[in-house]
Amino acid sequence: MPDDRRNHRSRFKRRNSTPYKKKQPVFAALDLGTNNCRLLVATPTREGFRVIDAFSRIVRLGEGISHSGQLSDAAMERAIEALTICASKINKRQVTMMRSVATEACRLADNCGAFVDEVFEQTGIALDVISSQEEARLAVMGCQSLFKPSYDRAIVFDIGGGSTEIIWIDTTDTLNPEIIDWISMPYGVVRLADRYDFRNLTVAEYEEIIASVTEQLIPFSERNNMNDFIVEGRVQLLGSSGTVTTLASLGLGLNAYDRSIVDGAKLDLAKIKHITNDVGTMSFADRASLSCVGEERADLLVPGCAIFESLLRSWPAEYIYVADRGIREGVLRSLLNRSGFVASRQGDQEMQL
Repeated sequence: MPDDRRNHRSRFKRRNSTPYKKKQPVFAALDLGTNNCRLLVATPTREGFRVIDAFSRIVRLGEGISHSGQLSDAAMERAIEALTICASKINKRQVTMMRSVATEACRLADNCGAFVDEVFEQTGIALDVISSQEEARLAVMGCQSLFKPSYDRAIVFDIGGGSTEIIWIDTTDTLNPEIIDWISMPYGVVRLADRYDFRNLTVAEYEEIIASVTEQLIPFSERNNMNDFIVEGRVQLLGSSGTVTTLASLGLGLNAYDRSIVDGAKLDLAKIKHITNDVGTMSFADRASLSCVGEERADLLVPGCAIFESLLRSWPAEYIYVADRGIREGVLRSLLNRSGFVASRQGDQEMQL
């Protein structure tokens, strides 16, 4: 009997001495761009992170800003409506650490301060209006897991709503890529939509946009001898934007968009260049009828095609790699690193949205 009591006490002690399992932290990254509002909510894993919730909506926050210098009431209303949904998801998931960034539209707008205050008052989300340099850094962090060891340089570009970021990177160490140079061009799909009627764009106007973008690329390319590296086959061309992923889905022959297929895809540059020109110059109705496009994207896809084509003409690499990731993932990885979690090179491949 004494032995039984001792064993009982021992078993009881072992059960009750198990350390209390700490609640797993939850991270959120929000990117309010000139065209889209995007959210990722994730928990850390041994390999990196696992996305548990996500949100994306076209809000066209920068619509009309080229003419007025202001965020319009309608655009702010659309953005706040989307951010209210984000706030609901953040609260539901009991997020413990987050960062919310805003980019080109807010950088340009004279009434940005009032908008940021209104967002905080209505949603509780504190927007951080970041510089174009910080935007480029986060874009590189978000795409880091797609860098290939067979190249020692990369050109990462993100065709946004208000601007296009292009980053020249030393990827000799794929785990610690180094930004050599970068530019932020004042060409984005929403910004160009303020200047052109993309439902009735002429071929001459399309070529005009390409020429304008190319003119800004030349000094950037020359000062970094980028074409020499491309000729030697040392450069990985990596595109991150809705334009690139949509065109990639067409190039892959998908009937419906599938992130698991598009993200990380490797496409023949000559083929995607041909698709880009075809899509950019076809009629609005024909473009809207394409799989993975639709009426909502059909007009803004044209300026995206023009910007993309200027990049492909300037840097004729053999292949282009596609990234369905960017600033949100960069924010998420930086939050994980800051909190002591190491977001590994393979970790964010777990995302299934």
